[in-house]
Amino acid sequence: MKKWKCLVCGYIHDGDEPPEKCPVCGADKSKFVELPPEEKKIKAPEPKTSSTASDKALDLMVKHHVHPISVHIPNGVVPISVIFVILAVMFNFLGLAQAAFYNLIFVLLAMPMALFSGYNEWQRKYEGNKTGLFTTKIICGFVVTLTAVMIVVWHMIDPEVTTSTSSNRGLFLLLNLIMLAATGIAGHLGGKLVFKD
Repeated sequence: MKKWKCLVCGYIHDGDEPPEKCPVCGADKSKFVELPPEEKKIKAPEPKTSSTASDKALDLMVKHHVHPISVHIPNGVVPISVIFVILAVMFNFLGLAQAAFYNLIFVLLAMPMALFSGYNEWQRKYEGNKTGLFTTKIICGFVVTLTAVMIVVWHMIDPEVTTSTSSNRGLFLLLNLIMLAATGIAGHLGGKLVFKD
């Protein structure tokens, strides 16, 4: 049986023909090459190397997995923050809403590195391929950032937005759930790239 390698993400497909679309990154059939029979190991595409100091630093970011490391902060803290908001709404407890607020400030401090390192990795490791996976990850990253900014500003303007006296608490909760969904989708797609399944 033939083996086919996706030139975008490194996924290996077994079959007489390459798949119509890569099940990992969504690249079309033209991005697959047939592997010689002896090559069995899955190899991700190698990042391009450059000669300037800034390009070398950007290459090192990819080599040392800065993006997968940096996204652990929002991927881990956003769910906790949203749980705090849900509990604050359910039990009318402002202390949990305040904890969610501080967690989101921490997320906002981490997002510039997560977005920048993701863009850098997309350009250097995946050559800026515009498949559905990468487009969705980029959109989700911006949705997380935008919703986090909106939630933090909203909480600063109305610190009691989660209380039963606030007519906007349902909308505030919905905004938090949108942020959580975008975080989860981006994390899931990133996991597909890393684990190839």
